[in-house]
Amino acid sequence: MSLPVYKESEVDVLIIGAGPAGVMCANALAMAGVNVRIIDQRPAKVAAGQADGIQPRTIEVLQSYGLGERLIREGNQMHMAAFYNPSPSGGIERTGRAPDVTAPTARYPFEVTLHQGAIEAIFLDSMRAHGVVVERPIVPTSIEMSTSEEELKDPNAHPVKVILKHLDPPQQHGDSEIVRAKFVVGADGAHSWVRKSLGISMDGEQTDYIWGVVDMVPDTDFPDIRCKCAVHSHNGSCMIIPREGDLVRLYIQLSDRDVVDPTTGRVDKSKMGPEKLLQVAQKSFEPFEIKTSGGFDWWTIYIIGQRVAAKFSVNERVFIAGDACHTHSPKAGQGMNASMNDTHNLAWKLTHVLRGWADMSLLKTYEFERRKYAQDLIDFDKKFSKLFSGKPRTEENQDGVTHEEFLEAFQTFGAFTSGIGVHYLPSAITNNQHQSHASKLIVGERMVPHVFIRAADARPYEIQDLLPSDTRFKILVFVGNVADAAQAERVKALAEEMGSPGSFYHRFGRGDPAKVFDILSISSAKKQDVNYTDLPRLFRQHWSKVLLDDVDMYARVGGGGYETYGIDPQQGAIVIVRPDGYVGIVAPLDRLPDVDAYFSSFMVSQ
Repeated sequence: MSLPVYKESEVDVLIIGAGPAGVMCANALAMAGVNVRIIDQRPAKVAAGQADGIQPRTIEVLQSYGLGERLIREGNQMHMAAFYNPSPSGGIERTGRAPDVTAPTARYPFEVTLHQGAIEAIFLDSMRAHGVVVERPIVPTSIEMSTSEEELKDPNAHPVKVILKHLDPPQQHGDSEIVRAKFVVGADGAHSWVRKSLGISMDGEQTDYIWGVVDMVPDTDFPDIRCKCAVHSHNGSCMIIPREGDLVRLYIQLSDRDVVDPTTGRVDKSKMGPEKLLQVAQKSFEPFEIKTSGGFDWWTIYIIGQRVAAKFSVNERVFIAGDACHTHSPKAGQGMNASMNDTHNLAWKLTHVLRGWADMSLLKTYEFERRKYAQDLIDFDKKFSKLFSGKPRTEENQDGVTHEEFLEAFQTFGAFTSGIGVHYLPSAITNNQHQSHASKLIVGERMVPHVFIRAADARPYEIQDLLPSDTRFKILVFVGNVADAAQAERVKALAEEMGSPGSFYHRFGRGDPAKVFDILSISSAKKQDVNYTDLPRLFRQHWSKVLLDDVDMYARVGGGGYETYGIDPQQGAIVIVRPDGYVGIVAPLDRLPDVDAYFSSFMVSQ
């Protein structure tokens, strides 16, 4: 019997589930100073296994929170991929090697592999430094939303009531607690209680593909064991993911008879174990040998399901993220990446609304942007899974998958799998009317990395490191060649216009615009020809905020940025980067009213 309610409380954001989506969200909100709680039903964090691959774009995102360096230090890097197919003489042979990451603008041209528990620990430590810890073991037992329109539209109201059950309650206390929240984020996995409680359906289908996963330290003569490998053999497909230390993960294709209970038609885990999985893999690896002397770190089996939730939010008050709203096969290495990028997209929007900086309508863009991405991901996954799980082409099987087909898909999908090619369609926060003024900085895509030098001291900086995830919009003023007197006058006029009371900078600046907007100036002039003090004060609020598109003192890095971005080096452009690192709008220097209109469409003036 449940003991009586022992506590009632209010919170701005309640996050249910402390997997990758949940901890990304909690950390971002904690860093932004939001009143947030995060609960999880597991008594302890993940020790081994689960997801393990971090894609290049996700590394950039972690770096924007100051967490990238630890990830890179602790994880393994995958730079090369190898492909094996049936050999005419029996067994398998290598048919090619290729870069693992094919996206040309990737700042980190590799994947990092590290077990999920270690990745979550990076976030948990950061959260703790900001005063937030995961409360566990706790499960939600009911969720109710106010039906009052007035309450739902008031960003300061607490219209969501959640009852929590503490599975290990303090002695002499009841085990139930009532929490009233402004917003709830359901990051509680593929079997999401939040999604089911709200009656949100998952659309899609279960596939026929059954895979086993085993983590182990291998003893093998296989030459590409430290590369990402796709192995197609007559005995099924296999994938190798090298991991931290000497660990390796094997994905092994299984047949129904291996694991399906004939009476129920369901996967029966008791019919399979890590030793049996390795035996299946050993057949696919012939003539190479693979075994382990150190036992197994983790294993599982699964059927690939490819589904997307019908909606990602209810009344912009309860949101679902991560596996709760999309499921797909792990082999393209997308699950954890998609999950963390969901809440990276959501957290700054919640923060802006909670601070009163933005209208509630901003929250509609979460579903608009991330559901389209999830659908694209499922479409990609269907093609990739079919190629991966399909039989290889041989003399006898002309309908099979050729090495060329697989390699082409691997490279074509590279921009997508890396996360680099994610493209958000036009909306209130993504306006491409002046795209031609920065033709290679695609509006709706992430800010392309590039090294510039600081005007004050010629120190080279990666531009992404000057665009942290700190909830501010970044106003990048590409001022052109300010060594030219006529251009310097244009820049001065822009500074006066942007600094006037009617401009977005002051209208939405909350009395201290530097808290909302961070201005960086980037000149195409050479370091010998300009001083950072030449720029108007608005465009050099600190000596570190003026950059040059020039090489460093040793001509090792830098230069070519205007060309990389497709910006006229004489005329310049304004580029607005959203708090999540995506380009929101670009405009010529003489069209500031269009930038004002962009911010007016979702921000709230004082």
